[in-house]
Amino acid sequence: MTSIWVGPRGTIRNYPGFSPAVDAEAIRKAIKGIGTDEKALISILTERSNAQRQLIVQEYQAKYEQELKDDLKGDLSGHFEHVMVALVTAPALFDAKQLKKSMKGTGTDEDALIEILTTRTSRQMKEITQAYYTVYKKSLGDDISSETSGDFRKALLTLADGRRDESLKVDEHLAKKDAQILYNAGENKWGTDEDKFTEVLCLRSFPQLRITFDEYKNISQKDIEDSIKGELSGHFEDLLLAIVHCTRNTPAFLATRLHQALKGAGTDEFTLNRIMVSRSETDLLDIRHEFKKQYGYSLHSAIQSDTSGDYRDVLLKICGGDD
Repeated sequence: MTSIWVGPRGTIRNYPGFSPAVDAEAIRKAIKGIGTDEKALISILTERSNAQRQLIVQEYQAKYEQELKDDLKGDLSGHFEHVMVALVTAPALFDAKQLKKSMKGTGTDEDALIEILTTRTSRQMKEITQAYYTVYKKSLGDDISSETSGDFRKALLTLADGRRDESLKVDEHLAKKDAQILYNAGENKWGTDEDKFTEVLCLRSFPQLRITFDEYKNISQKDIEDSIKGELSGHFEDLLLAIVHCTRNTPAFLATRLHQALKGAGTDEFTLNRIMVSRSETDLLDIRHEFKKQYGYSLHSAIQSDTSGDYRDVLLKICGGDD
């Protein structure tokens, strides 16, 4: 049974000859010795898959009656601590926590909500909503409802529901019909019928949407992106554009997000950590490829020049090679 969190284009794979007992002991030594051995921690945690790290977590708990994440939190600090704790967190729980952080406190990080909800599969969303409820005793939908509004809220709730079709079969007839619906809901109408955009863009599979967008161009002589920009606004517009971007090329969408996180004055570690950790076993190789293609330099070199110390070391290990 392959995990829904693992894909063929990750930078991190299962470690051969893996022993949770040996690793748990080595980690304990690295944390509890005189001074922390960050190098040892980094090399163990970045060279094991998440499934293997979960076994280390169990072993650690059984042996030392301590949560590994608590020991890491007690011993490390700052962005380095955040990324190390992320590595020992199960993927659905990690996403649940990221969603919670995006909505906590004053102001909502809409871009983070959009990024997570548009790039996870329906099956992943179901696990995330379960993890969310388990940890926060509140449904993800309730929190989204209280933190967002209008068409943006409706679309987020549809995505959080994990109802996007995942089949790879495409239906030409449906594509023509949906393209016409989108055209009638926007370009061909005085005012816009936002619900129609939400229905088509949040429920159809990505392969299906690709042919729908081709049909749309035939009917309207316009790219769907241009129509969305012309007809819609605000976070709802951002969300639908993100869906179109992901439909066309999810790794390219995430490469753009990483570039935004790494360029300019400060580094956006919240985004950087999330994408690096959550895509390390699915498609980080493709994201690296798209990054180089779009910006002319490698993700590796961007991390190298924008971060420092142990934090940089762990990110570079997750990144894998230079392109």
